Amino acid sequence: MPQLESRYKAVRSMTRSLVATLSAEDQMVQSCPEASPVKWHQAHTSWFFETFVLRPFLSGHRPFREEFHRLFNSYYISLGEKIPEKNLRASFSRPSLDEILAFRAHVDQEMERLFSRDLDEEISRRIMLGINHEQQHQELMLTDIKHAFFSNPLRPSYGSTALPKASPYLIPKLEWHSVAGGLIEIGHSMNTENPLDFCFDHETPRHKVYLLPFQIANREVTCREYLEFMSDDGYMRPELWLSEGWEAVEQAGWQAPLYWEPDSSDETGWRVFTLKGWHGLSELIDIPVCHVSFFEADAFARWRGCRLPTEAEWESIASRERGRGNLLDTGRLHPAMANEAGVEQLFGDCWEWTASPYTGYPGYRPQPGALGEYNGKFMSNQMILRGGSCVTPADHIRATYRNFFQPRTRWQFTGIRLAI
Repeated sequence: MPQLESRYKAVRSMTRSLVATLSAEDQMVQSCPEASPVKWHQAHTSWFFETFVLRPFLSGHRPFREEFHRLFNSYYISLGEKIPEKNLRASFSRPSLDEILAFRAHVDQEMERLFSRDLDEEISRRIMLGINHEQQHQELMLTDIKHAFFSNPLRPSYGSTALPKASPYLIPKLEWHSVAGGLIEIGHSMNTENPLDFCFDHETPRHKVYLLPFQIANREVTCREYLEFMSDDGYMRPELWLSEGWEAVEQAGWQAPLYWEPDSSDETGWRVFTLKGWHGLSELIDIPVCHVSFFEADAFARWRGCRLPTEAEWESIASRERGRGNLLDTGRLHPAMANEAGVEQLFGDCWEWTASPYTGYPGYRPQPGALGEYNGKFMSNQMILRGGSCVTPADHIRATYRNFFQPRTRWQFTGIRLAI
């Protein structure tokens, strides 16, 4: 199938492009337990194709190295081999980066051999899963290297160009879009006749949800608005916080979003670390605030006398919009200012925390076999996020896409949209 092969090659090429400026040493770093070394991401995404596509479906396939089957397994326990602890991934200097790149080349060659044959529906479906899996890891590579560079005393920059200066027009005032509510449908409707029509299993089945009337903000919360929360002692008022969130504030010493540091030379008193280096907060004051946890998003909403939207409310709005916005393809690598009328920034800029816990939809069934571990086993102690971010590949996001993280998560590009 030429379209599928083209999509595969484009995604693999994008991975090469994203790591092109990183040294072998850069790609070894794992700066927090949630992150992984960039070198590991490249190996694991190739492991996925070898494990779930090439081994079961390509006659005569020989693995690059049999040890890789265990070494680059992430969490698929049913495959039967003990998985190395995630927080130890940076401790393995071998295999070398060169050997991992050779592994990727080997998988690409074997995939080319597979593409020369007729592919049935199951093989095509698994290849599309592998493609989207690699796109998830492309986003993770960027968020992980940002945290790694921030943790480095030299504070190196990933991007060589500074963020573009904000346009001179004013940001749209925060306004409310009213929704009448009623019976709606959410979730993905698969077109089984088109293998390129992809969704993850937890986006199904499509089902009915009843919404009460609600209002949703026309844009994401800005750094200026979040700074007002901070200036009003938001991090010192336990009445604004969920109990576990207040524990996180006290234990971790949160005083501001991740990547904000005090800076007396900026008129705001803060500077912000980005993938394109340091910027005074005054330069970014009217762009969406990012790198906040669910607990911070919830506390801010309470402070404003609002709440976070549910995922069904969010999807009811986003399903009417095209999936366009400030995504990875813009090359900005940081949220941008809102500038249009109507409800915007639904796609790109920041993943938006919702008030919905990560659970299966009514009638949800995980995929059979080891692939059933992809999503279903994480449906505990996680919150749903929607909409993608400035480092999400543009052809990877859609209105039904469900992301999920633990509520303390801050290293992702996570932001806030209000509802009432």
